[in-house]
Amino acid sequence: AAGLDKNAEAIDFFTQLPFGFVEVGTVTPLPQAGNPGPRLFRYPAEESIRNRMGFNNAGSDIVLKNIINSNRRSKILGVNLGKNKITPNEKAFEDYASLYRKFSPIADYLVVNVSSPNTPGLRDLLAENGLRQIFEGLKGEQKIIKKPLFVKVSPDMTNEQLSAVVLLVKEFNLSGIIATNTTIMSERGEGGMSGKILYQKAKKTREYLLKELKETPELELIGVGGFSSFSDLKEFWSAGGKLAQIYTSLIYQGPKILFDIENELMSDYQKFGCKNFGEYQQALTK
Repeated sequence: AAGLDKNAEAIDFFTQLPFGFVEVGTVTPLPQAGNPGPRLFRYPAEESIRNRMGFNNAGSDIVLKNIINSNRRSKILGVNLGKNKITPNEKAFEDYASLYRKFSPIADYLVVNVSSPNTPGLRDLLAENGLRQIFEGLKGEQKIIKKPLFVKVSPDMTNEQLSAVVLLVKEFNLSGIIATNTTIMSERGEGGMSGKILYQKAKKTREYLLKELKETPELELIGVGGFSSFSDLKEFWSAGGKLAQIYTSLIYQGPKILFDIENELMSDYQKFGCKNFGEYQQALTK
């Protein structure tokens, strides 16, 4: 998931693992130092992390150069886009448009990230008028180079707010939604919580969105937030989801989690007599 390889420095490594796709960023147009430290806190007993990084990254020029020089091994690469902290919200659409212009020739898909809790006022852009302005600003760029475009949502949104995002995704012909970003737990301190502690909240958001998107199967929901086992993924697939991302569970369990998931999936394929994921998901939802 985005947030781990912010500067696209580890694509060569991640594409050697059994990931189907890799997402880098969040990248901003200009280099950004992020919030002062300490800004990353572990909760080992809960296999969770709190971060208040603040879109720290080397800027779009360096990230683009790193992507160009990487070995993607033909795997799908997504780029997660964010606005600079110094950019006022009313000009945010300009940051997203410039990033889309820069990365659309080389990325397989792009993500509008307005759901991080670590940039002041950023989540205000999740409101309908904020997102509308961003998507309007991207329309011209999409006419030049059309690439799959997603929006990443927060697990702290109400169902009404999520429904409004779904309507905008349909109106602007986006490719789908990524659910979810980290959650705010103010009793723990500033920043966003990820890992097992996020799972139930993120799951609730994903399941609501899967129902909202049921009539439009061409729109994809990429699930992220708290997945830490094969059974978590199986639950997501049983609810109708397909693509999923991990972050915190990779920190705590290492690459072994991917090989464990792969082995358990192949074992289930045999058990159900499935040749591919489509057949497997049908078997799960019967």
